[in-house]
Amino acid sequence: MVFLSVNGSMTRLFDLDWQLLADSVLMIIAIFFLFLILSYCLFNPARKTLNGRRDKIRSELDTAKQAMENAQSLKKEYETKLQEIDKEAESILSEARKKALANENQIVAQAREEADRILERARVEAELEKQKMSDDVKREIIVVASLMAGKIVSASVDTAMQNQLIDETLKEMGDKTWLN
Repeated sequence: MVFLSVNGSMTRLFDLDWQLLADSVLMIIAIFFLFLILSYCLFNPARKTLNGRRDKIRSELDTAKQAMENAQSLKKEYETKLQEIDKEAESILSEARKKALANENQIVAQAREEADRILERARVEAELEKQKMSDDVKREIIVVASLMAGKIVSASVDTAMQNQLIDETLKEMGDKTWLN
């Protein structure tokens, strides 16, 4: 760009000359070296710090993922154990029920046996009582018969006849009468 001044001479806006070009090149080289120095001193440590943080976050995420997987596997293991414990508890209860039923049956059987023994004793005692009563009745009959026979004999029979009547009566009564 070129401007005209008041007096008619041309003045340049930027004064582009060799000095400006040399200064510009030197400034670009200085900026480049400044960039390299700053890159080495500031940017590389910042990159290392950022890379370190990224690696740390990545390792923490991996650790968290492994912990989550471990927690899931432990959860599954505990659920499996709980199911096994439930099954075991059910089998224990079932076994206890079976034992209780067996004990109940055994107690009922023992009670029936005891009842049968009591009934048998009562039957035997009743039979003995019946036999005792039968023996008592037989004795009374013999006493009454001998009294009657004594009265009849004393009135009409002599001693020989009396002995014969007693023998006949005893023969008639026989062993069967005494066993009843």
